[in-house]
Amino acid sequence: HASPPIQYRAINDVAKLDVKESPDLNLLPYAYRPAVQLAVQADVNGIWNGSMLTLPSSRAEHFEGIGTIPAYRRLLEYGWDKDAAPLVHAKRALFRLLAEDDDPTQLYELRPTKAKVEEEFVLGQRQLLREAAGAALATAGFEGDPRLRGLARRTIERIQEFLRSPLAEKPWIRVGNRQVLHPDAFPPSIYALHLIAHMPLFQSEHHEAMELLFAYLSRPLPRQESVQQVGTQLLPVPYAILGDHLPHRNAVEDDVPKALAWLELMARLGFLRRNETWTKMYERFMDDCGRDGVWHPHKGLAMPKSSDPYVWPLFPLEVPHTGEERWADVTFRIGLIARLSGRPVTLI
Repeated sequence: HASPPIQYRAINDVAKLDVKESPDLNLLPYAYRPAVQLAVQADVNGIWNGSMLTLPSSRAEHFEGIGTIPAYRRLLEYGWDKDAAPLVHAKRALFRLLAEDDDPTQLYELRPTKAKVEEEFVLGQRQLLREAAGAALATAGFEGDPRLRGLARRTIERIQEFLRSPLAEKPWIRVGNRQVLHPDAFPPSIYALHLIAHMPLFQSEHHEAMELLFAYLSRPLPRQESVQQVGTQLLPVPYAILGDHLPHRNAVEDDVPKALAWLELMARLGFLRRNETWTKMYERFMDDCGRDGVWHPHKGLAMPKSSDPYVWPLFPLEVPHTGEERWADVTFRIGLIARLSGRPVTLI
């Protein structure tokens, strides 16, 4: 019942069957109308809508307003090869974002509109785009590129420095009547985690930093809102990771796609099977699969949804329907996480 991209990725990434000898299977992702509609919206330079991180509105029917990084990641999730024409053009712009410079044109939609802008704000926005671009390129398989490895090295060193500092334990300061993150606190972003998660060889080269990161991600998520003092401003930092995002069952029920995205990320980092709570959450997903291996929700019959911007490129790859295809996305992710975490996969 699944859409062609999920069929292709289930065969290739979960079942690990050889698709290279089958032209029909190799073409599955490129014959999917939503993927083609998304691809043709890029301009000749591989940029979608002159932006990098924007997402379509909830009312958009054909990805109107999509930014380059989520569009690039979405096409990769659809099963497109990194050498497909739209992705080749976008690759140049994404690699350009990795540079350590202060070129204002590289801020895209995050470019300040005010005449006077604090330097700390510009540096923070540039760092966010740099890590998001690196995460997209790592997903495409550019781990061996020295430009991406340079970004990953600087990122892991920055994370390691933060995790070893006193600010890792107490990153909060009081500003007025609010508890906010210290301006010198640099918790890892979701994109930094994604970047490292898709570079397995790099992980093995930085064992000590990975151990510090595992301990940090296993901590309880603080109750304070994700707001940080940046210069003289208090700004939301929704991409900052401050602890465990999947501490209990309610977190899964509140946002199933986000829970699966977190479990997949932890599996790619090699952390899933080391954390008892995450393992139980994943096994709960497996328990909800029937004899045919298909997942069904505990409550309701609606296709799971998420409003999390990081999750958008991942879910759903299936066009929302009312039939059995509603469960294809979750079923595929459960199988993919099993494969990534080294669990046995039984083909039905």
